[in-house]
This record gives sequence, C-alpha cells and structure tokens, in this order.
Amino acid sequence: MTETPLTPAKIVDELDRYVVGQREAKRAVAVALRNRWRRQQVPGDLRDEIAPKNIIMIGPTGVGKTEIARRLARLARAPFLKVEASKFTEVGYVGRDVDSIVRDLVEVAVKLVRDEEADKVRGRAKDSAEERLLDLLLPRGGRSFTDRPGEPTSDATRDKLRAMLRDGKLDDREVEIDVADDSNPLISVLGGQPGVDESALSGLKDMLGSFGRKTKRQKLKVPAAWRALTDQETDKLIDHDAMTREAVRRAENAGIVFIDEIDKIATRSERHGVDVSREGVQRDLLPIVEGSTVTTKYGPVRTDHVLFIAAGAFHMSKPSDLIPEMQGRFPIRVELKPLVADDFVRILTEPQNALTRQYAALLATEGVTIEWSDGAIRELAQIAAEVNRRTHDIGARRLHTVLERLLDDLMFNAPDIGTQTIPITPEYVRERLAALVADEDLARYIL
Repeated sequence: MTETPLTPAKIVDELDRYVVGQREAKRAVAVALRNRWRRQQVPGDLRDEIAPKNIIMIGPTGVGKTEIARRLARLARAPFLKVEASKFTEVGYVGRDVDSIVRDLVEVAVKLVRDEEADKVRGRAKDSAEERLLDLLLPRGGRSFTDRPGEPTSDATRDKLRAMLRDGKLDDREVEIDVADDSNPLISVLGGQPGVDESALSGLKDMLGSFGRKTKRQKLKVPAAWRALTDQETDKLIDHDAMTREAVRRAENAGIVFIDEIDKIATRSERHGVDVSREGVQRDLLPIVEGSTVTTKYGPVRTDHVLFIAAGAFHMSKPSDLIPEMQGRFPIRVELKPLVADDFVRILTEPQNALTRQYAALLATEGVTIEWSDGAIRELAQIAAEVNRRTHDIGARRLHTVLERLLDDLMFNAPDIGTQTIPITPEYVRERLAALVADEDLARYIL
C-alpha cells in the first residue's frame, strides 16, 4: 500500500479522473481502502481481529464497477485479481477450483513486487549486461572487427566499441547467448490431451518447478541480446526470498479480489436443479471470503484480510438470494446508476483516458488531426443512449461500438489521407450514424 495513504476524499478525487459519476460506490471503496491503513495502525492483537468490510456493487453492465475496483488497486499499488463467479464449479465437477483465486492473486503480487524490485536495480543490471555484451563482441585478449590484423585489443578499442553499441551502430550484428528454455515436454504432451483442465496443468507446472528445464543457445540481434542479458542480470540482483515474502505479505494484507457476475451463482428459493450447483459454488467460495489458509508454491497464504468486491447486475435475482453466510460476508451494498446521455458526454470529455482522446492519438500517428466539437460529442452521447434504450443497455461500452462505426472510414483511409485536420461536427456524426440508428434491426447488429 502507499507509504503516505490518501484520505477517502482524495481517493474519490483520483477515481473521478477515470470514472464518471457513481459517487456512492467510490465512497464505499475509498473508505475500505483507508480502513486498511487504519488497521495497520491499531496496536496489539486487536489488529488481527479487524476484518475488511467486503462490498457488493449492484448495477448493469458498463457503468464502471470493474473500473472502480481496478483503479482502486492501482492507487494502492495492491495486487488485483478479477474473476468471474460463473467460471467456478462445485468441488467434484470439471472446472476451476476456488483455491486458484488465491494462487492467482499471489502470482499477481509476485509480479508486482518483482517489477518494483527490478526498477530499483535496472540501471546496474543494464551496465552489467553491457559488459557481458562487449565481452561477446570483443573477447578479452582477442581482436574485434574494428581492430587491424596483428593489433592487440585495448581499453581504447573496448571504449570505441561501447560508444558504437550505445549509438546503435551495432544493432544489425548477431551474438550467441544462453537463454532459458521454459518449455517442458511433459506439459506440452498433456496440454494437447482432451479433458485436461488448464488449472490442473498450471498446478503441475508449479510442482515441477525447474525440473526438466534447461538453457538453450540462441542467436539474437544486439538489441534483443542486450534486453535478454539485462533481464538475466536483473534476476541475479533481486533477493528472491525477500521478494517472495513481501509478495505474500502484500497479497494477504493488501490484495483485492473482484468477483464479477456474483448474481449468476445466486439461488432462487422457488427454483431447483441448476441452483443446487450454484449454491455449491457459493459454499466453496465462502471459506476463502471468510478467511482461510491456502497452500501455494510460495507457501501458505491467509485470506483473512483480502478485500473482496463482488459485482452483478442482479436482473433475475437479488443479493438476498445469496446464501445467508455469503450475505453476511458482504456487509456493504452499493447500487450503481444506469448511464444516461449526460453521463456519456462527461465520459467522452472528462477522464484522462477518454475515448475521444484515444482515437485522436491513434489518428495523430498518421498525421491526421481530428477536432471534436461540443455538438458532435452531444450527438454521439444521444445516439449511444438511444441505442441502449432501444436494444440492450450495455452502458458506456456502447460508446466503443458507436465510435468505431463513426470513425471506421477514417481509420481505414488515414494512411492515404496525408497530414490534415478533420473537424468532427454534429453533421458529420448524423451523416454516418443517423440511418443506422433509425433502422432498429441494423442498430441491433451493428451498434
């Protein structure tokens, strides 16, 4: 987590930069994040008794549920894992087991911590890799291709070669280096067999570890070799035991698991059959959410203080259809509102990663500048809202389909257009989209 934690108000402000509206949900996750820091300040044994207050987000697709959780994790520099509840099956059936949630979360934490540690030693690693690369290009005591026959190598020659390397003048040369061969014949054979589950393969891979792995000699261009050697030197400089301990600690105390489609495993009292399996999945999930210890290849991992954020549309069910024990583990409920045209206007203009900015940046790489008028943005927002109303409400995701259709010709022809500025006006929008919107059948298929 951050060394100087943000206040709930500042967390909401940060989330506002990327997600429009949904203030109630933002407040709930902001308090949950701040409570993690508060718990760390509590002295004595009481700290272990304070459990996170898990959250259920209720709302239709495309209104910002996943994005709020993902951005929260980035703010906290916390391991974040998104899973779909409907992908899990009750023990005894073919499918993913719930323990894989914890194993995957730890893997995310390991990568997160490793990247942080790699950043700290990257400079030293690159210098060491440069020396190894120079040794390959110019073996000590030998001559390089820059030396004249009969001349002994010298520090001056090495420095000359170093300057050429840094200037990119040796990029076309090839060198041979040893690289790790991660392929495992047993995994390869099993992977091609029908009925072999991916999670089972992953577990087998973890058990095998480095058994059967070896290095292989490979010819690489200088830039690729430099990157590979830098990665090898980085790996040498990282304290892997300390990294693993920190990763497990962070997964246990800062991990965030986002369980999407929780409504798909909710059970209705008047229904039978498939609901038995759904309840079984809930009961399998319950120990993880309540707090248990899961064995991973990095050691035992406790889930007592992992924050779980569940989400679902709850069109055909409601949170009270979850088993009572599961309901009790998600005490905070927040409802996200459906998006309307005014929200779409804000989504297209306010966030730092607004779609209008993304498309403008893509076309700018071809020398084409597009200028969005306020009227065009408003027209797009109205069209997206209207299509959602008449077909199926997929929230802000509708903006992706509408913008793709609007800019389809421009994206295709941009390389041939040349450098120019193209204004996007309300007329431009209507000319390309009005007919599609008017034809409800076409709108269903295309927009």
